[in-house]
Amino acid sequence: MHDIVTYPTSLAQWQALINEATVDAHIRLNEDLESYLVFLLMRFSTKPEIAHSVLAIDFLSAFSDNAPDRSGQLQLVGDKCLLLAGLFPGRAERKHVRISYFIHLGQSAYSSLSSVSTPSWAPLFNALSDAFIPLTDVLLTARSLNQVPALTPLQAEELYSDTHSSVAKRTLPEGMLEPVRKI
Repeated sequence: MHDIVTYPTSLAQWQALINEATVDAHIRLNEDLESYLVFLLMRFSTKPEIAHSVLAIDFLSAFSDNAPDRSGQLQLVGDKCLLLAGLFPGRAERKHVRISYFIHLGQSAYSSLSSVSTPSWAPLFNALSDAFIPLTDVLLTARSLNQVPALTPLQAEELYSDTHSSVAKRTLPEGMLEPVRKI
């Protein structure tokens, strides 16, 4: 069990949580990705309404001819997908989709964003798309730091089979990945 430690600012608190989660998950994030994740958590920590949007529709509407802020819409979809996949995996079950749905949609949003954003921001959004699974793993690990698994065995099996998530693999019960023998 981890002790509760408080920090002088919310930024320091989120930074410490992400640092602890990356160590526990055995994942190394570069400074840009780690900073993005920390600031993403800060931005959304007071916005519980993120779970109420229909992300596929938001994603598609970003490509309509009258989309005033395509980049902003794509970033919002990618950010929400990352948070839902990593911090709120139970939302996938309630929406009758797999966690990998949020991962693939989020990767697509960030990848699309990298092609429509300014050249200075494109590498970051491309990196977010490429590192979406490790970022999700860091958030899943952060969620489970209190010793409560972030994933059910079924969610872990589905997530591992869909994405090869290292956290999902470690969450699986012993022997669950063994091949089924034919009799």
